[in-house]
Amino acid sequence: MGVKGLTKLLADNAPKAMKEQKFESYFGRRIAVDASMSIYQFLIVVGRTGMETLTNEAGEVTSHLQGMFNRTIRLLEAGIKPVYVFDGKPPDMKKQELAKRYAKREDATEELTKAVETGDTDAIERFSKRTVKVTKQHNDDCKRLLRLMGVPVVEAPCEAEAQCAALCIKDKVYAVASEDMDSLTFGAPRFVRHLMDPSSRKIPIMEFEVAKILEELEFTMDQFIDLCILCGCDYCDSIKGIGGLTALKLIRQHGSIEGILENINKDKYQIPEDWPYEEARRLFKEPNVTLDLPELKWTAPDEEGLVNFLVKENGFNQDRVTKAIEKIKSAKNKSSQGRLESFFKPTVSTSVPLKRKETSEKPTNAAASKKAKSTRGRKK
Repeated sequence: MGVKGLTKLLADNAPKAMKEQKFESYFGRRIAVDASMSIYQFLIVVGRTGMETLTNEAGEVTSHLQGMFNRTIRLLEAGIKPVYVFDGKPPDMKKQELAKRYAKREDATEELTKAVETGDTDAIERFSKRTVKVTKQHNDDCKRLLRLMGVPVVEAPCEAEAQCAALCIKDKVYAVASEDMDSLTFGAPRFVRHLMDPSSRKIPIMEFEVAKILEELEFTMDQFIDLCILCGCDYCDSIKGIGGLTALKLIRQHGSIEGILENINKDKYQIPEDWPYEEARRLFKEPNVTLDLPELKWTAPDEEGLVNFLVKENGFNQDRVTKAIEKIKSAKNKSSQGRLESFFKPTVSTSVPLKRKETSEKPTNAAASKKAKSTRGRKK
């Protein structure tokens, strides 16, 4: 789920903190990618028509491999250096959210069965997507693929979003790429949406800067975390009746969740019993992450390994895979060039918030990125 409604809230109240970017503008940049979110997108979009998906001869779904292979090549061809971060064990506080997701998939499965019985193609399309779940096998498949491609993989001890944010905070990567906005709550200095979206040829990439968010909202990081908890996050229920805009007003008025709870009209707003907002806050401020990692390296692809895995084991077209491998090799030679600013002395920036300006600016428009050629697997 991420943080409910945060994108719109920021667009309306901190527009200068977000800007549209071209795909190619990240040339030479290291980007930490939330792998599970990307795999989920690929399973929903790539090669799916109704209940039909891309599969190999054994009937195993290969949409995630197709999507990950093509999208990673596109990143590399743009000179981007992706680092894929995979989830570890979820925190105990997320069990409630995971149970909700399980229940929703169960409901969707029942609705899908009814749609199939009645032949309602629109409902089949809609509910089949809601039954999708990223499994351990999907993750393991993609880890193997990425390592064969010579792309670094990081296995987080807990939440991938938190690990991505930690890599960005420590300047090991330039930004975090995901669709959920949690990484901003974890303090990632820069966050990008739609970089991995299979439809991103039509959707501009949006970049957010946490320092500018705090500047525009005139918030501390602690206040921003409290705002995200009030909006609704994965770790605890929100207060019924309080949406994003109300949460923003209440934080501005009372300064923190504690201040709100002391002054809120408890007849109007129902506070969850034993509301664990303090634990949720702690998870955002002190997440379980590791920085004891080997040096991030982008190496030459294992050509024989890729052919064996994609062609022999998963039925990909050998000619297309061979051509794709050449693209990877060519792209890695290209990405070995540095960004232009690396040849100059970097500008030292201050962490002291600037005074809020009264003038407003709207995000600039950017052209959508060029359509990439893709390889296709077999349909079931």
